[in-house]
Amino acid sequence: MVAVSTIVSQSRSIGKSSLVGASWGLGHTASLFLAGIAVIGLKLTIPKNMALWMELAVAAMLFALGFKTMRSAFQGWRIHRHEDHPHLHVHTPPSLGMGLRPFLVGMVHGLAGSGALMVLVLGTIPSPLAGIGYILMFGLGSTGGMLLMSSVIGMPFVWSSGRFHRFSQGLQIAVGAGSMIFGCIYAAQQFTSK
Repeated sequence: MVAVSTIVSQSRSIGKSSLVGASWGLGHTASLFLAGIAVIGLKLTIPKNMALWMELAVAAMLFALGFKTMRSAFQGWRIHRHEDHPHLHVHTPPSLGMGLRPFLVGMVHGLAGSGALMVLVLGTIPSPLAGIGYILMFGLGSTGGMLLMSSVIGMPFVWSSGRFHRFSQGLQIAVGAGSMIFGCIYAAQQFTSK
Protein backbone atom coordinates (compact mmCIF):
# COMPACT_ATOMS: atom_id res chain seq x y z
CA MET A 1 0.00 0.00 0.00
CA VAL A 2 2.85 2.38 0.80
CA ALA A 3 4.43 2.00 -2.63
CA VAL A 4 1.15 2.40 -4.51
CA SER A 5 0.27 5.45 -2.39
CA THR A 6 3.37 7.26 -3.62
CA ILE A 7 2.35 6.73 -7.24
CA VAL A 8 -1.36 7.42 -6.69
CA SER A 9 -0.47 10.67 -4.90
CA GLN A 10 0.46 12.12 -8.29
CA SER A 11 -2.80 11.10 -9.95
CA ARG A 12 -5.53 13.61 -10.69
CA SER A 13 -8.38 11.19 -11.42
CA ILE A 14 -9.95 8.19 -9.74
CA GLY A 15 -9.72 6.29 -13.04
CA LYS A 16 -5.96 6.78 -13.22
CA SER A 17 -5.65 5.83 -9.55
CA SER A 18 -7.54 2.62 -10.28
CA LEU A 19 -5.27 1.86 -13.23
CA VAL A 20 -2.23 2.31 -11.00
CA GLY A 21 -3.58 -0.37 -8.66
CA ALA A 22 -4.49 -2.70 -11.50
CA SER A 23 -1.08 -2.24 -13.11
CA TRP A 24 0.63 -2.95 -9.78
CA GLY A 25 -1.47 -6.11 -9.40
CA LEU A 26 -0.59 -7.30 -12.91
CA GLY A 27 3.12 -6.74 -12.23
CA HIS A 28 2.80 -8.58 -8.93
CA THR A 29 1.06 -11.46 -10.68
CA ALA A 30 3.60 -11.54 -13.52
CA SER A 31 6.56 -12.00 -11.18
CA LEU A 32 4.64 -14.58 -9.13
CA PHE A 33 3.77 -16.43 -12.32
CA LEU A 34 7.41 -16.49 -13.49
CA ALA A 35 8.67 -17.61 -10.07
CA GLY A 36 5.85 -20.15 -9.89
CA ILE A 37 6.76 -21.61 -13.27
CA ALA A 38 10.37 -21.98 -12.04
CA VAL A 39 9.19 -23.75 -8.88
CA ILE A 40 6.53 -25.92 -10.55
CA GLY A 41 8.02 -26.61 -13.96
CA LEU A 42 11.72 -26.69 -13.17
CA LYS A 43 11.35 -28.01 -9.61
CA LEU A 44 13.57 -25.20 -8.33
CA THR A 45 13.62 -24.18 -4.70
CA ILE A 46 14.09 -20.57 -3.68
CA PRO A 47 17.02 -20.23 -1.24
CA LYS A 48 15.96 -18.77 2.11
CA ASN A 49 18.71 -16.15 2.12
CA MET A 50 17.37 -14.87 -1.22
CA ALA A 51 14.23 -13.74 0.63
CA LEU A 52 16.37 -11.26 2.61
CA TRP A 53 17.65 -9.70 -0.60
CA MET A 54 14.15 -9.49 -2.05
CA GLU A 55 12.87 -7.76 1.09
CA LEU A 56 15.81 -5.33 1.04
CA ALA A 57 15.00 -4.54 -2.60
CA VAL A 58 11.47 -3.66 -1.49
CA ALA A 59 12.83 -1.44 1.30
CA ALA A 60 15.15 0.36 -1.12
CA MET A 61 12.33 0.78 -3.61
CA LEU A 62 10.04 2.25 -0.93
CA PHE A 63 12.72 4.77 -0.02
CA ALA A 64 13.32 5.67 -3.68
CA LEU A 65 9.59 6.03 -4.39
CA GLY A 66 9.18 8.26 -1.34
CA PHE A 67 12.12 10.39 -2.38
CA LYS A 68 10.75 10.74 -5.91
CA THR A 69 7.32 11.68 -4.58
CA MET A 70 8.77 14.37 -2.34
CA ARG A 71 10.99 15.66 -5.13
CA SER A 72 7.96 15.86 -7.43
CA ALA A 73 6.00 17.76 -4.79
CA PHE A 74 8.80 20.32 -4.39
CA GLN A 75 10.13 20.37 -7.96
CA GLY A 76 9.75 23.64 -9.79
CA TRP A 77 8.83 25.65 -6.75
CA ARG A 78 9.95 29.19 -7.20
CA ILE A 79 9.01 32.19 -5.18
CA HIS A 80 8.71 35.46 -7.02
CA ARG A 81 6.88 38.75 -6.96
CA HIS A 82 4.48 39.86 -9.66
CA GLU A 83 4.80 43.54 -10.60
CA ASP A 84 1.06 44.08 -10.96
CA HIS A 85 0.29 42.87 -7.43
CA PRO A 86 2.53 42.90 -4.36
CA HIS A 87 2.21 39.36 -2.90
CA LEU A 88 4.42 36.32 -3.44
CA HIS A 89 3.41 33.21 -5.39
CA VAL A 90 4.73 29.68 -5.46
CA HIS A 91 4.41 28.00 -8.87
CA THR A 92 4.74 24.25 -9.36
CA PRO A 93 5.05 22.15 -12.52
CA PRO A 94 2.37 19.67 -13.65
CA SER A 95 2.70 16.10 -12.38
CA LEU A 96 4.34 13.40 -14.46
CA GLY A 97 2.50 10.51 -16.15
CA MET A 98 2.09 7.08 -14.58
CA GLY A 99 3.93 4.94 -17.17
CA LEU A 100 5.11 1.44 -16.31
CA ARG A 101 6.20 2.36 -12.81
CA PRO A 102 3.33 0.62 -10.95
CA PHE A 103 3.81 -2.55 -13.00
CA LEU A 104 7.53 -2.68 -12.18
CA VAL A 105 6.89 -1.86 -8.52
CA GLY A 106 4.35 -4.69 -8.43
CA MET A 107 6.91 -7.06 -9.93
CA VAL A 108 9.44 -6.24 -7.20
CA HIS A 109 6.78 -6.67 -4.52
CA GLY A 110 5.72 -9.97 -6.09
CA LEU A 111 9.13 -11.45 -5.38
CA ALA A 112 9.06 -10.51 -1.70
CA GLY A 113 6.69 -10.77 1.24
CA SER A 114 3.46 -12.57 0.40
CA GLY A 115 4.87 -13.45 -3.03
CA ALA A 116 7.79 -15.32 -1.46
CA LEU A 117 5.33 -17.09 0.83
CA MET A 118 3.15 -18.02 -2.16
CA VAL A 119 6.17 -19.51 -3.96
CA LEU A 120 6.94 -21.59 -0.85
CA VAL A 121 3.33 -22.84 -0.79
CA LEU A 122 3.65 -23.86 -4.45
CA GLY A 123 6.33 -26.34 -3.48
CA THR A 124 3.72 -28.22 -1.45
CA ILE A 125 1.05 -28.38 -4.19
CA PRO A 126 1.31 -31.78 -5.93
CA SER A 127 -0.34 -30.88 -9.25
CA PRO A 128 1.25 -28.37 -11.65
CA LEU A 129 -2.21 -27.42 -12.92
CA ALA A 130 -3.42 -26.73 -9.37
CA GLY A 131 -0.29 -24.66 -8.79
CA ILE A 132 -0.96 -22.53 -11.87
CA GLY A 133 -4.58 -22.12 -10.74
CA TYR A 134 -3.38 -21.05 -7.30
CA ILE A 135 -1.09 -18.40 -8.83
CA LEU A 136 -3.87 -17.06 -11.05
CA MET A 137 -6.38 -16.87 -8.19
CA PHE A 138 -3.82 -15.22 -5.92
CA GLY A 139 -3.00 -12.74 -8.70
CA LEU A 140 -6.63 -12.00 -9.45
CA GLY A 141 -7.28 -11.29 -5.78
CA SER A 142 -4.25 -9.05 -5.35
CA THR A 143 -5.01 -7.16 -8.58
CA GLY A 144 -8.66 -6.59 -7.68
CA GLY A 145 -7.82 -5.64 -4.12
CA MET A 146 -5.16 -3.17 -5.16
CA LEU A 147 -7.42 -1.67 -7.84
CA LEU A 148 -10.05 -0.95 -5.19
CA MET A 149 -7.58 0.28 -2.57
CA SER A 150 -5.75 2.60 -5.00
CA SER A 151 -9.11 4.09 -5.97
CA VAL A 152 -9.87 4.84 -2.32
CA ILE A 153 -6.36 6.14 -1.63
CA GLY A 154 -6.56 8.36 -4.72
CA MET A 155 -9.75 10.13 -3.62
CA PRO A 156 -8.15 12.72 -1.29
CA PHE A 157 -5.53 13.54 -3.91
CA VAL A 158 -8.09 13.92 -6.68
CA TRP A 159 -10.51 15.97 -4.59
CA SER A 160 -7.81 18.31 -3.29
CA SER A 161 -5.78 18.74 -6.48
CA GLY A 162 -7.93 21.51 -7.97
CA ARG A 163 -9.13 23.90 -5.31
CA PHE A 164 -6.81 22.83 -2.52
CA HIS A 165 -3.57 22.43 -4.43
CA ARG A 166 -1.36 23.24 -1.43
CA PHE A 167 -3.22 20.66 0.67
CA SER A 168 -2.70 18.11 -2.10
CA GLN A 169 1.03 18.89 -2.14
CA GLY A 170 1.11 18.52 1.63
CA LEU A 171 -0.47 15.09 1.29
CA GLN A 172 2.11 14.19 -1.34
CA ILE A 173 4.94 15.30 0.92
CA ALA A 174 3.50 13.29 3.83
CA VAL A 175 3.14 10.17 1.67
CA GLY A 176 6.68 10.58 0.33
CA ALA A 177 8.18 11.06 3.79
CA GLY A 178 6.15 8.14 5.13
CA SER A 179 7.40 5.88 2.35
CA MET A 180 11.02 6.85 3.00
CA ILE A 181 10.66 6.27 6.74
CA PHE A 182 8.81 2.98 6.22
CA GLY A 183 11.52 1.82 3.79
CA CYS A 184 14.24 2.50 6.36
CA ILE A 185 12.33 0.78 9.18
CA TYR A 186 11.52 -2.18 6.92
CA ALA A 187 15.20 -2.58 5.97
CA ALA A 188 16.26 -2.42 9.63
CA GLN A 189 13.67 -5.08 10.52
CA GLN A 190 15.07 -7.42 7.89
CA PHE A 191 18.46 -7.35 9.58
CA THR A 192 17.15 -7.71 13.11
CA SER A 193 14.67 -10.53 12.36
CA LYS A 194 16.98 -12.74 10.30
